[in-house]
Amino acid sequence: MFKLFVDKEIISFVEELLREHNFGQRGFADGNWEEQKTGLIGQTLIQEKFGCGRPTGSIGFDGGEDFNFLNKVIDVKTMGRKVDPKPDYVNNFIGLQKNYPSDILIFCSYNKISSYLTVCGWITKKDFFSKASFHKQGDKRFRDDGTYFITKADLYEIENYKLNSPNSMNELISEITKVKL
Repeated sequence: MFKLFVDKEIISFVEELLREHNFGQRGFADGNWEEQKTGLIGQTLIQEKFGCGRPTGSIGFDGGEDFNFLNKVIDVKTMGRKVDPKPDYVNNFIGLQKNYPSDILIFCSYNKISSYLTVCGWITKKDFFSKASFHKQGDKRFRDDGTYFITKADLYEIENYKLNSPNSMNELISEITKVKL
């Protein structure tokens, strides 16, 4: 895992993009404004670091294809937290996205207090489903602090320690460059 600082300019960019475009277009479990903001913060920073510019929002909902890198479709999944992630923390992947055309999933955690994005790791979508746990819509998912939430759709979870975990942006790009699909 490694951290990237999220400056105020990125946050302003994302907020302006959300004022112009609604990225939640599945029709169910689309994510509220704050969830879309968190997701776009992760996507924008990672996409930019891969040299692929920034999202434009011109097509609105992207169908799970955040950006294309060396003919690999990458989907950046970002969870908002108030703490830094640990190896046993889980990343969520909503089941409604299972059939989207992504090849690689990059999981991030955005600390809303410190403004750091932790790149938790990455995994091919194929490997993800063999390593993730599945929870049906309506299941209670308990957190370490005893609180819980009810899944609003089928949900897959994967712990950080099950992901490929580079230590820098250069390592992340290098590892994904070498992936054979």
